[in-house]
Amino acid sequence: MRIPLPPVPLPDKLVDVAREFEEGRQEPAEPRDAATVILMRPSADGPEVYYMRRQVSMDFAGGMCVFPGGGVDKRDFDTTVAWAGPSPSDWAARLGCDEETARALVCAAVRETFEESGVLLAGTSETNVVADTTADDWEADRVALESRELSLTDFLNRRGLVLRTDLLGVWDAWLTPIFEPKRYRTWFFVASLPSGQVTRDVSTESSSVDWIPARVAAEQADAGDLALMPPTYLTSMEVGEHESPEEVLAVAASRSVEMFTPSVEPLGEGWTLSMPDRLRPLVAARRRP
Repeated sequence: MRIPLPPVPLPDKLVDVAREFEEGRQEPAEPRDAATVILMRPSADGPEVYYMRRQVSMDFAGGMCVFPGGGVDKRDFDTTVAWAGPSPSDWAARLGCDEETARALVCAAVRETFEESGVLLAGTSETNVVADTTADDWEADRVALESRELSLTDFLNRRGLVLRTDLLGVWDAWLTPIFEPKRYRTWFFVASLPSGQVTRDVSTESSSVDWIPARVAAEQADAGDLALMPPTYLTSMEVGEHESPEEVLAVAASRSVEMFTPSVEPLGEGWTLSMPDRLRPLVAARRRP
């Protein structure tokens, strides 16, 4: 499946529908909070990123390659979770949300990464990180988390682990356009694959997984060989501008984000969806002959 890449000309019918929502003639769907993690490891072509190809049957982004992530669960709001790294108030300032939501987003980011890749950003103290999560008992816990039979707090407490929130960085935040029937407020995090840990194809929502250098993933999307949603494509393109995961994390350390909602804007004689201004030069450079 090929997804047109930004800037994408919009059909007149979709532009008319978008205007109905913008003018208040239709009621937008209520968005759900979500977190996604750009999981990286070094390569000769810059940061290599873990992509999951979603099952074609999925009702949202079916067939697309995405980063691990998902919606915030009510148990992600548990204030008793073992925590190391920046405080929830620090995260709230960087994520542009209230402290309660920030705590839940960070917990969701760590939980979803473990559920969908087998990678766990946690350790027995604030200075170490789990080195191997491939044993059968880890897999049993991962499945229990995924099925909601086990909460993240109980999982960490039972194993004597603390959430290593300092292993995460903030990258971006996207809200699905108002005219979409299913909408998400998604915060994008970045993280490096911890030493000793390996990713596994474990997600029930994906048909396959791949490690691809971010810049190569953007090039494959340009060529129509990789199906990426616009935010995933733009993020891959931007991350691919850097030479290593460490460089990406250094940039993330200085970032705070505001939620960006694509809106309809002019494109030549037609219309397209907007993108963050900082990404326009990168997209323009890729579109030059």
